Amino acid sequence: MALLRAAPLLLLCGLLWGGAPQPAARAAAPTEHEVKAVFLFNFSHFVAWPAEAFGSATQPFVIGVLGNGEIAEQLERAIRGENVEGRPLQVRRYDSAAEVGGCQILFIDRSHAAGAERILQRLQAAHTLTVSDVEGAARRGVMIQMVNDRSRIRLLINLANAQAAGLSISSNLLRPAEIVTAN
Repeated sequence: MALLRAAPLLLLCGLLWGGAPQPAARAAAPTEHEVKAVFLFNFSHFVAWPAEAFGSATQPFVIGVLGNGEIAEQLERAIRGENVEGRPLQVRRYDSAAEVGGCQILFIDRSHAAGAERILQRLQAAHTLTVSDVEGAARRGVMIQMVNDRSRIRLLINLANAQAAGLSISSNLLRPAEIVTAN
């Protein structure tokens, strides 16, 4: 009898924590590219950039993607209509390392792993949060490495490199991450 009275409460808790039940056809898990795009968008809310990271008060907040077109497409969907501290969000696609510049966040795809070191050197004074999914990237200077671990994204953060670029990462982002140092 007590269980029957508790059933509505249990259902309500289940809905609050897990959302409304979805039909099997609509309950497909997000793709890895979708998840990475959402992470990139969310980094804009958990990192603070110095004022000099922007050319003007009206300059858009730019998330650059070097390489992976699928992540760029998902990111464009994720940021549509969004802003960061009153700045409109914008995605900028780069096909080569020579094009990179003028962004607050830069995602470096695996296809550009060989040139990552050169990119990082060019961005040293640019106040750009660098992110990659390349194995060992955080230990080689990238600020945030996204690791696919049993279908979950884990974050490795090189805090010293982020601080050297004048960026401040929220403890809410640092808490679940693993802090690493450069080799």
